[in-house]
Amino acid sequence: MRKGEGLGISYKRTNRTKCQHSVSLSILSFLTPVSRLVCALFIFSSSHTKLYPSSETLEREREREMAAPIEEKDQATEDPRKEGIASSIRVVPHVPKGGIMFQDITPLLLDPKVFKDTVDLFIERYTGKDISAVAGTRCRALRIVVEGIEARGFIFGPPIALAIGAKFIPLRKPRKLPGEVISEEYVLEYGRDCLEMHVGAVQQGEHVLVVDDLIATGGTLCAAINLLERAGAKVVECACVIELRELKGRERLKDTPLYVLVESN
Repeated sequence: MRKGEGLGISYKRTNRTKCQHSVSLSILSFLTPVSRLVCALFIFSSSHTKLYPSSETLEREREREMAAPIEEKDQATEDPRKEGIASSIRVVPHVPKGGIMFQDITPLLLDPKVFKDTVDLFIERYTGKDISAVAGTRCRALRIVVEGIEARGFIFGPPIALAIGAKFIPLRKPRKLPGEVISEEYVLEYGRDCLEMHVGAVQQGEHVLVVDDLIATGGTLCAAINLLERAGAKVVECACVIELRELKGRERLKDTPLYVLVESN
């Protein structure tokens, strides 16, 4: 008689896992009911450890995902919605002063489909990226049309924030916010300006997305990044509808990623 046959140990030629379970179940037959239960639970938990990682492992994986940059989609398969967005932007020369080619997004806003496509592209990119706040920057040029309607970044920021479950933080020009503020001055392509944000609008370590309609020299976005980082936030990316590539604004952002929908001359 082969050693082990009297114990009912199976020697079937099968895979290693099945053999181990067969041996374990045979041994259980010699134990008391309570001991059988304890051993069975031990066998089950040890055989399923890899299927259910610990909370510490899940937290480490989550931190690695948050530290990784947002992946770019394959540029060879450009989203056709961007063509409609580009064709809806009107260029108005010499606004707000001579030599400035003003990028007018009002035709885009007048077309519900294109407007929705614009917002949807941002939402699709940032959903599930652990962004807790969206900051909208103010726009310089619209002040010359209607005082008080100053922020094209405000047009796109709130619907994005609502869709991804984040709060919206308005970054405004001086003396527009009623509470205590912190401010950041910066240089534009045609002068100087300042951004302000309410104290306490953002918390230490929060992940923030900065949204604006356009990046030219990058002054406004740099000011927004500096303002938010001074408050303890981490700016994960800047998102704009339009980029004037020839003005090299993205170079001023340094390590902060920039995502744009269309480029314009």
